[in-house]
Amino acid sequence: MSKLSKFLPFALFLAFFLIGFATFINSKPSHKNERVYKIVRKYSPYYIEKTFGGLIIKKKGDDKFKKEPDNANFFKEFEALEKKWGEGHLKLEGNSLNILDDSGKIVKKVELKNKDEINFVHKYYGVKQ
Repeated sequence: MSKLSKFLPFALFLAFFLIGFATFINSKPSHKNERVYKIVRKYSPYYIEKTFGGLIIKKKGDDKFKKEPDNANFFKEFEALEKKWGEGHLKLEGNSLNILDDSGKIVKKVELKNKDEINFVHKYYGVKQ
């Protein structure tokens, strides 16, 4: 029994390290294409506000909308909201991404330059062609 108790601190350290590392990996935001995301972000109603207590998801034009998910799920929640918005407000036609307003009118056209940008729009915003 004394041999087992000798390894117990190392086993506990390894277990806590692995749990912490797995949580860290799961809570990271997904990869974003810099150029396309920067353009589309201007038209997305959701934004992140930094406060003394942490991060909050807010919506432009709606002062009552406020989401405060825990740190492990924060970026997943934010990406889910952006994906839901993107499915209704983004339209892909060939290599052109159309950003629509709430009434369905085209606000901005963005020419996608390569396959990486097209894949990003498909994967992150869930836009079908």
